Amino acid sequence: MRRAPSPRLLVVAVACLLTACSFGRRGTPDNEPTLKVLAGRSVAVEKDAVVGASEAQAIEAYTKFLAITDKAPQAPQRAEAMRRIGDLEMERADAKMADAAASAPAPDYRAAIARYQAFLKTYPKDPANDRVLYQLGRAHEQGGDLETALKTLDRLVEDHPATTYRDEAQFRRGELLFTARDYPAAEKAYATVLASSSAGAKNPYHDRALYMQGWSLFKQGRLDDGLRSFFAVLDLKVAGREGEGGIETLTGLSRADRELVEDTFRVTSISLANLQGAESIPAYMQPAERRAYEFRVYEQLGELYIRQDRTKDAADTFGLFARTWPLHAQAPQLQARVIDIYERGGFATLALAAKKDYVVHYGASGEFRRANPDGWKRAQPLVKTHLADLARHHHAAAQKSRASADYQEAVKWYRAGLDAFPTDADAAQNNFLLAELLFEDARFAQASTEYEKTAYRYPAHEKSADAGYAALLGYARQQKAAGAAEQPALQRNSVDSALRFAKSFPSDARSGAVLADAAEKLYALKDGEQAASVAERVLALQPAAADAQRRLAWTVLAHTAFERGAFERSEQSYAEVLRLVPEKDAARADLVERQAASIYKQGEQARAAGKERDAVGHFERVARAAPQSAVRATAQYDAAATLIALKDWDGAARTLEDFRQRFPNHPLQTEVGGKLAVAYIEKGQWSGAAGEFERVSAAASDPEVARNTLWQAAELHEKAGSRAAAAKTYERWLAQNPQPLAPAVEARFRLAGIARQDGNATRELALMRDIFSADQAGGAARTDRTRYLGATAALALAEPVAEAYRKVALTEPLKRQLALKKAKMEEALKAYAAASDYGVADVTTAATYRTAVVYRDFGKALMASERPKKLSRVELEQYNVLLEEQAFPFEEKATELHELNARRATAGVYDAWVKSSFDALRELRPVRYGKNERSEGAVDAIR
Repeated sequence: MRRAPSPRLLVVAVACLLTACSFGRRGTPDNEPTLKVLAGRSVAVEKDAVVGASEAQAIEAYTKFLAITDKAPQAPQRAEAMRRIGDLEMERADAKMADAAASAPAPDYRAAIARYQAFLKTYPKDPANDRVLYQLGRAHEQGGDLETALKTLDRLVEDHPATTYRDEAQFRRGELLFTARDYPAAEKAYATVLASSSAGAKNPYHDRALYMQGWSLFKQGRLDDGLRSFFAVLDLKVAGREGEGGIETLTGLSRADRELVEDTFRVTSISLANLQGAESIPAYMQPAERRAYEFRVYEQLGELYIRQDRTKDAADTFGLFARTWPLHAQAPQLQARVIDIYERGGFATLALAAKKDYVVHYGASGEFRRANPDGWKRAQPLVKTHLADLARHHHAAAQKSRASADYQEAVKWYRAGLDAFPTDADAAQNNFLLAELLFEDARFAQASTEYEKTAYRYPAHEKSADAGYAALLGYARQQKAAGAAEQPALQRNSVDSALRFAKSFPSDARSGAVLADAAEKLYALKDGEQAASVAERVLALQPAAADAQRRLAWTVLAHTAFERGAFERSEQSYAEVLRLVPEKDAARADLVERQAASIYKQGEQARAAGKERDAVGHFERVARAAPQSAVRATAQYDAAATLIALKDWDGAARTLEDFRQRFPNHPLQTEVGGKLAVAYIEKGQWSGAAGEFERVSAAASDPEVARNTLWQAAELHEKAGSRAAAAKTYERWLAQNPQPLAPAVEARFRLAGIARQDGNATRELALMRDIFSADQAGGAARTDRTRYLGATAALALAEPVAEAYRKVALTEPLKRQLALKKAKMEEALKAYAAASDYGVADVTTAATYRTAVVYRDFGKALMASERPKKLSRVELEQYNVLLEEQAFPFEEKATELHELNARRATAGVYDAWVKSSFDALRELRPVRYGKNERSEGAVDAIR
């Protein structure tokens, strides 16, 4: 901090200045001194002269000077004098503060404040106002007016950002703001001080500002940010310093720095405790130089916990360091502190846990041994003591509590003992106890391993066989808890152990059960050959193995025989098993099923070999051997299928009919109908076959199958002569399948045929009309067949129209009848034209022929029409001539149409209608067509 000149020097300077003022330039009095004159005068001061003076005298002298210069307010010395008075008032108040007793009232800085305020008012733009503001702020602060002091310092740093007082002013602002509990603002002030240091050399306030910045952050609850500041302080004061003991052992620290370090560690520990304790420390251990004092961070936090009576937290903190840095030189000491804390605190359980950690880290197999050989040797006595304590304690605890934790701990220390002393005389017994503990703790895999080690790796002892058998029990317990993926490996290990047991202890009463279990597991592992071999060993044992073991062996033999396709052997083996199974045993049903499956498989084998009759015999034998078996239905069905292959239609039908009755809900029922239909067809039982196809259709889930089988049923009804049944089936088919067009038209055509056979012309005509309409509206769905049937229907529909034409007689009144007949003729011709328009050959020839017949008939009708009465002979002759003239064109038209039909023969069309046209032409044109002509052959009419 910059200080004002000393009062003694100020008094001398002012006295000299005042003395000089009483003389003119040439040694004469100067009645009206001016600032210029004052400034130009020189004062001689004796170097060794000592002037006795006080702040009061100096202040008085400066005050007189100011009074003299009232008339020259711009004199530069005046401003300096005003500053000097303020500084002297400040010095006087500071001196009183330093000399005052603690109980004395606070010094009065009001005079200094008034002087500085007067200066600032008089010289508001003086370049040196930063010093005045600095002193004024300090005066307010010392006088207890902290709020005004802060405002003054705020003004200083705002008006004079580059002032030499900046760092101290910002630091003092931070102190005042911190005192006022404005921690965010204080943080910023300290940050400004620290930023100044970062630009160059550290300012004298850097370390303290860094420390207080941390406190400001701490007070805001920003513990993480605060810790970063505190650790930065420790980096400056602690990093790189030697000393392995407490903080007092750190070398090179001043008293103030030591106090700062102690306080920093204290607040650091408090912050860490309010976060996650020791677990929070690693996050702050960068950069690397902090590693050198990291253990002190743990140590100080632990000490804080001890002072707070947080024993467990203290021990955890020491222990965490030891676990985190197990190879650190201080790790054993901190871990020893953990044990000591718990033992002194009476926490036996926690002390025991700490001993475990000690043994783990500093035992024979730990890395600490290689990293610190000397330290490891020093730790071994305690390691041995703790190992013994831990094993004894947890063994007793496990036997008492049956708690898994105690078992695990006892096992752990037994293992440690066995590893350390593998050839000890009690090693086998201890190994057995270890295995027992593992088994009781349900750690069956480890237990089995240790049992096998006990049984087979030590010289024979009284527990050898028990240990070998116990290993198998361990494998069994593992398999109960394991998932499917783990079973094969466990079973294989169990089998290996079982075979080893049987070989090592052949006279043991448990060997039969062990071998039987091994055979079963081998079968589960799909090692059928070895499974059968071990099963044979069970059956060969003398004395004989127990029935349960023999039953298991026979079961394995039966299963393996079945799987390798030796079904006759498997049938026999299942029979042996069934002899050993009580009637009411729940397993009997499954064994019967397996025996039935063996018989069924023999049937399959015979059928595959082409021995169908033998196959049928095996299939039928299933029902006799196992009438209630699930495979019986399948066997009976396969017997029927095989009989069909043998063309034994009676046997197949009989077997299938029985199957239908006996197994009404069997899934294969959907197949029975089709096979029965085949059998009935082969037997000529068309109605029966039709009924089966109807069943198949009704049950089918596939629409196409349902449609096709129902159609087959209708056709079979027709074939059986059951027109009514056929008609109903076609109608049902049509109702279910109005589309697609082609089969729907065909169904109507079949129905029309049945109606024709039944003499139901009305029904037939209605169906023909439906056929014609459906084809006409069919669009892209039309086919050649639908067009043919449409043409046929059109031709059929024309017949009633032609018949109506023929029924009109040309009688009197002839004019009316002639008009009516002509109109009917036009309708008939139009109907035949519609049929002919289809272009279907045999329909076209028929329509052409019938159209010609209509024309000729009309001409004949004219000639045969009733003559008017009362005609004279001459009139009658004239009338007849007139009729001939009228009839002739119709006969010519008929001839023309017949000739058109006849010409189709040259195109290969020569059906009944073409032939009929030739016959008509022989009558109409006997000269031309009356002779016999050789035909080039006939072409079958389109059906």
